[in-house]
Amino acid sequence: MKGYKPRIADILLEERLDAFGAVLVEGAKACGKSTTAMQQAKSMLKMDDPKERVHYQELANTDISILLSGATPRLIDEWQLAPKFWDAIRYTVDLRGEDGQFILTGSAVPAQSDDKNEMTHTGTGRYARLRMRPMSLWESGESNGGIRLEDLFCGKKGMYAENTLNLEQIAFLTCRGGWPNALGKKTERASLLQAKEYVKSIAESDISRVDGVERNPVRALGVMRSYARNVASQASIRTIADDISGNEGVEIGEKSISSYVNALRQIFVIEDAKAWNPNLRSKTAIRTTDTRYFVDPSIGTAAMGLSPRDLINDTKTFGFFFENLVVRDVRVYAELFDGTVEHYRDKNKLECDTVIRLPNGKYALVEVKLGSDQGIKEGVNALNTLSSLLDMKNPPSFRAIITATGSYAYQREDGIYIIPIGCLRP
Repeated sequence: MKGYKPRIADILLEERLDAFGAVLVEGAKACGKSTTAMQQAKSMLKMDDPKERVHYQELANTDISILLSGATPRLIDEWQLAPKFWDAIRYTVDLRGEDGQFILTGSAVPAQSDDKNEMTHTGTGRYARLRMRPMSLWESGESNGGIRLEDLFCGKKGMYAENTLNLEQIAFLTCRGGWPNALGKKTERASLLQAKEYVKSIAESDISRVDGVERNPVRALGVMRSYARNVASQASIRTIADDISGNEGVEIGEKSISSYVNALRQIFVIEDAKAWNPNLRSKTAIRTTDTRYFVDPSIGTAAMGLSPRDLINDTKTFGFFFENLVVRDVRVYAELFDGTVEHYRDKNKLECDTVIRLPNGKYALVEVKLGSDQGIKEGVNALNTLSSLLDMKNPPSFRAIITATGSYAYQREDGIYIIPIGCLRP
């Protein structure tokens, strides 16, 4: 794949193949799953091959073991087209008693079938899961990686790095996204076309193919545009319905919107952030609504028809999509440490954009700002206020403000890091 570079997922896939009989690699279409899997596979079956698809489906229904024969690890690409693979591979892994037998890749959660025996087992102990996302700025070469997330969690002090990305470049990278096929194009226009065509494909076919439910492309685009207008917020389905009515001139019921949103989630187009529930010194009602995000900010900008120049001219909108960019990157980086990304908001509207949590109990508080002095001041105040509410038996490993601009990454006297996104790496 043109523009492909080594990915964090390469490391994670190798680890999982060493520990489990099969690895399920799932994620958005065109994010590089097949390419990553092919680097370590010894044989491959592409279930969506137009010339062989019908033949493969027949074999899957008659003698699926034939399709499982081949050098291992054997890659089954777009396996969800024949959900019988799930139990067949589980059985084969048990029979062989060896790790690293199969890699499954797919860009959708399999639709439920009338045949209840197609997927009867969870796969616990046989399967490991690996979620892939579009490329982070460090993986695509835009971030210089001067500040390591690992060092921050280890408590390293006084780190410093220079930033070379300016606001115009960040606006372009937000609209271009982390799609491997968007890298290395001759023109910026060609790079930006990747996300635009992706959005068209979602609306016209992918959102209906995922579960066999025919959905209206115009409504699908309307839901994605509304999601984009509410990105980085805790908008409810009711809010999205009202937004579509007011901005699209179309009435869609909440049940119908939920169906579209769930389908977008199944094909990994949207990836909301859960609410963080910390131990606080005083009782405060914590809001539990998810924060709305796309798996890549370019999906939202493309759905709304926004260009990099549009973002520069509307910094409020730019700020929301930049937050989505940061969440994408931090999710990719945190995956290396089995970490998760959440958010905090309470009844008093005190917020923390990003809470990075690790399995060992460590966590970090991160605010996201474009980079103005006023924005950084607001971020510092939010971090200090939230810190004062926390049970200090388990303080945050670090506090940081991730910015779009700024010449340097550095640590303030109060311990808070100011980190341009162009300096961060795992």
